Amino acid sequence: MVKVIHTDKAPQAIGPYSQAIDVGDLIFVSGQIPLNPETMEVVEGDIAAQTKQVMKNLEAILSEAGLTFANVAKFTIYITNMDDFSIINEVYATFLQEPYPARATVEVSKLPKGVKVEMDVIAKK
Repeated sequence: MVKVIHTDKAPQAIGPYSQAIDVGDLIFVSGQIPLNPETMEVVEGDIAAQTKQVMKNLEAILSEAGLTFANVAKFTIYITNMDDFSIINEVYATFLQEPYPARATVEVSKLPKGVKVEMDVIAKK
């Protein structure tokens, strides 16, 4: 059975999708961009500020499901400039502990609302 995960502590979906879906042992969290959940505006600042907001949004959704980043098995990171990778990696690492999840990082030509980073995760209960 599929269960929707929703929290007001993360940005509301801006399309026909859910913040996350619980399918039993797995939680699939939709791609999060650096939106402030209170204003639904992109956070001001550089790639570090955007990455921090994305991680906070993911953390809020995981928390609503009763999970933490320790439950995350896989991250996918989409960035518009691979030159930002080291800064993203630095901020990302501050939210995680070993053993680190599997991860893929992909440079894309464009992301919603002109942001520089988007991430989604798969977590296990």
